[in-house]
Amino acid sequence: MHPHFLAESRNVRLGLCIDGFNPFGSFAAPYSCWPVILTVYILPPGMCMRSEFIFLSMVIPGLSSPGRNIDVCLHPLIDELTQLWSSGALTYDISRKKNFVIRAALMWTINDFSAYGMVSGWSTHGKLVCPYYMENNKAFTLTNGGKAFFVYCHLCFLPHNHMYRKKRNDFFVGRIENDVAPPRLSGEELFDVVSEYGDIVFGLQSGKQKFPSFDLTHNWVKRSMFWELPYWKTNLLHYDLDVMHIEKNVFENIFYNVMDVKGKTKDKSKNMVLFYNYKNMDWFVMGHGSQNQEQALC
Repeated sequence: MHPHFLAESRNVRLGLCIDGFNPFGSFAAPYSCWPVILTVYILPPGMCMRSEFIFLSMVIPGLSSPGRNIDVCLHPLIDELTQLWSSGALTYDISRKKNFVIRAALMWTINDFSAYGMVSGWSTHGKLVCPYYMENNKAFTLTNGGKAFFVYCHLCFLPHNHMYRKKRNDFFVGRIENDVAPPRLSGEELFDVVSEYGDIVFGLQSGKQKFPSFDLTHNWVKRSMFWELPYWKTNLLHYDLDVMHIEKNVFENIFYNVMDVKGKTKDKSKNMVLFYNYKNMDWFVMGHGSQNQEQALC
């Protein structure tokens, strides 16, 4: 889609990593520091993630998380990325011993799920938390816990002839999943959607602003600053989830539940519960207050 960028093989692709941490340790006073790191993908995988080859483009300090105001801090970086795409930067090629104009394109961001909501503009709280389901979400609220429950929402993404779709008693009593997965919006379609939501006023009052029908038909809280990049709507993937939170945290939550580790299990009255189905010899998740909890216990 961008032949002028493809024509120069030395142009670079970038990944943007953002996350917050407390530099003074978990036992110190609360403090939220947000480094913004650029990763260059023209290097081999074993090199591009080493500290000497990544760029700490900025550090966002503060006593608390910047929230949706993070766009204010990212604005200078977005301006530089736009310049690197449109006019490029004069660079010296030591292998050919001459100068050339290099250009760069940001492919995606890499975050945990909370930072995902900050950079994308789609709130990762409530029933409409899933950025792919969006308003087609099938989540419901647990009767006792009051939390949103998402366990049965994944079945529509399975192949149409998958056996889990027809398990009437193992996932949701009396229900067979016949729906297909919701359509995935392209970058151009997403850009048209977010363009309908005007600019928000950043600052102390930004968290109190809500677009009409928020948490009912959508979860948009802002139009992300990344849409200012001229090529952003043509990217196939905009926001990634980092590996650590998927592999480590998900595994630990399941492991602590199965082993009933004191102080770390999620098996509480207000959380989801992991049951073992002796009939089918497999584990499945159930929420307190759900319809077939008594049947599962039996």
